[in-house]
Amino acid sequence: MADNAQPGDNLGPDDNTPDDDLQRMLRDILSGNFPDGGASFDPAQLAGAAGLPNDPASIAALMNQLRGAMSSAGDGINWDLALRRAEEKAAAGQEQVTPEQRAQFDQAFNIAALWLDEVIAISEITVVPSLITRRQWVAQSMPLWTQLAEPVATSIADTLTGALGDQLPEEMRGMLAQAMPMMRSLSGTLFAMQLGEVVGELATEVISGGDIGIPLLAEQHAALLPQNVMAFSEGLDVGPDQVQIYLAVRELAHARLFRHARWLRLHLISAIRSFAQGISVDAGKLEELASGFDPSNPEELRQAMVDGSLIPPKSEAQLAALAQLETMLALIEGWVNVVTAEATGRLPGSVSIAEMVRRRRAAGGPAESAFATLVGLELRPRRQREAAAMWQAVTDAVGNDARDALWAHPDILPTSADLDDPASLVARLVAKASGVEPELDEIDQALEALLRGDGPERPLDPNDPPA
Repeated sequence: MADNAQPGDNLGPDDNTPDDDLQRMLRDILSGNFPDGGASFDPAQLAGAAGLPNDPASIAALMNQLRGAMSSAGDGINWDLALRRAEEKAAAGQEQVTPEQRAQFDQAFNIAALWLDEVIAISEITVVPSLITRRQWVAQSMPLWTQLAEPVATSIADTLTGALGDQLPEEMRGMLAQAMPMMRSLSGTLFAMQLGEVVGELATEVISGGDIGIPLLAEQHAALLPQNVMAFSEGLDVGPDQVQIYLAVRELAHARLFRHARWLRLHLISAIRSFAQGISVDAGKLEELASGFDPSNPEELRQAMVDGSLIPPKSEAQLAALAQLETMLALIEGWVNVVTAEATGRLPGSVSIAEMVRRRRAAGGPAESAFATLVGLELRPRRQREAAAMWQAVTDAVGNDARDALWAHPDILPTSADLDDPASLVARLVAKASGVEPELDEIDQALEALLRGDGPERPLDPNDPPA
């Protein structure tokens, strides 16, 4: 370093870089050189990098949040930023629930509960269903979204810190240890705000608490978003009262299932978390961004976050875990579809509504796709049609009670193989209902022989204890 150089100076060919150059900003962050508290940063560039609108209110909020992140002594990610950003976005076009809507939807829930009692062997939820706004949906679902996103956010923060450290001149790397918590906080802030954008946009698309397929809301909490339900109804040639009843049945079925299968919530969320914790970040991509970032194109940094390019292809273990998750999501969605169809058979427009719901869930909305690329995880039930066909075959063969009894424990829940070949599952269930002992496969036969003491003899081992 030159004798009169100061930490944070641009050296060599970058001497003429303007003060708003993003590379200079990063060096200032690492060197702790904040003569004006960070106010010299170009807020429009940071807003673009975070994927936020370039308007005065959004920029002012962003700068306050970034200053807080840079002055924070903590090493974690402030998820309150994601919540605030999501609430702001959700509230932008929000409509409050009117008394008229409340009366209509309360009646729909009452009818839905009665119809469901006729077709499922699962007791009612003990919490009264509710009607919520978009902002309330954000507040109630954000705790789970942050759980799912945290492993990726932490990985990005760790990898970005290492990548920037590798790009620094040798004489500046000693400063990285002191600046690391600040850099982690800053990168975590950008990620949290991007998550807030996605969840805020999702709030404009979802129609119920169970719409995504996972238990986003509290246990036994069934909820509909009247504003979004009304928007959904506009695309159908069916009366809004029929749509309200149909969606109320679906939501209650979803909530009742998770109440009945007490193990299901923890099992599903644990599986998603395990998958997410295996996600890594492409260090090479981050190093490329750190060394060759074009300050005139702040969109590049945001795009790298949201297009999935920072997350490398899934490993074999992750693909296997993802297949299990997709099977579980399909089983949930398929069961809800079957019981909803049976419960709403007296609705003239039920078939049309059902088809619209299936297409919508299979395709996923823009915000759901954005979340998938942001954290590397899709939550769509790809095999929902096969799962629904399997549940219908089981219902036709052994009835509703035997069908719903399969949710009693994860060990007896249908598998991916049962989706491929429902006939084998149906045959086993029919045999069990008839009192016929099921035919054991090779593994079961070997286990039974072992338990009877009829297993194959092995050569005597001189180290065995005396009989």
